Amino acid sequence: MDNVETPEPTSQPLTAGQTLLKAREEAGLSRADIASRTKVAERHILSIEEDRFEDLAARTYAVGFSRAYARAMGLDEKVIADKVRAQLDAHEPYAPVTQPSFEPGDPARVPSSGLAWLAGGAVVLVIGLVFYFWSSVFSPEGELPSLLPGEEPSAAPAPTQAVAAASPSAAVPSGPVVLTANADQVWLRVSDGSGATLVETVLGRGESWTVPADADAPKLRTARPDALAITVGTAAVPALSDKPETVSGVSLAPRDLLGSAAP
Repeated sequence: MDNVETPEPTSQPLTAGQTLLKAREEAGLSRADIASRTKVAERHILSIEEDRFEDLAARTYAVGFSRAYARAMGLDEKVIADKVRAQLDAHEPYAPVTQPSFEPGDPARVPSSGLAWLAGGAVVLVIGLVFYFWSSVFSPEGELPSLLPGEEPSAAPAPTQAVAAASPSAAVPSGPVVLTANADQVWLRVSDGSGATLVETVLGRGESWTVPADADAPKLRTARPDALAITVGTAAVPALSDKPETVSGVSLAPRDLLGSAAP
């Protein structure tokens, strides 16, 4: 009887999660160690190692967190990122979780859509009240006609004088609007007046993004307003918040950003 050689099984290339898991175990590190180095939650580290990228909030987070993991282990970030994208594409259709809002410090947990609509309605109400207060308190008042017989009402001041008097306080500095992260992993999204997304990204510490000069009514949404510095030209805008919280619908128009700080 002829001897039949059994073919050796061909080794399959490691996935992105397997590559990172192997590097961590060879380095003798725990998931807690990686979470401390990357500032990524330990449960997300577990999801990455098990190639469960769909458990993360969005495709952006799957790629970004994996790159941070690879950087912490001294691996090639681009190779890992390409593997993650390929694995996501292989599981099409890829349906990332819609993020109507973000819990501070944990982008994988998303509040209900009803809460997001309630917050949006509150923002619209506040804007309406501010507009009404501004127009009724600071708009020029007309002079009432005299109640005495035979006395003509005095003429109103010339419009040019009112404009000239208001011009110094109404002037608002101009220049490019720049968003700069003062911490790691600062997520933000900017959309225009039609609702189209201009950018959705995660900025690292010291990284910046400039609002296009021709953007139509740009609006900001972020979960880290306390870690985001905004400037208009050379003028610094007061901090949006002093703590991590979700803010949405923040106008990035120079006049709106600096209007609250003008006299």
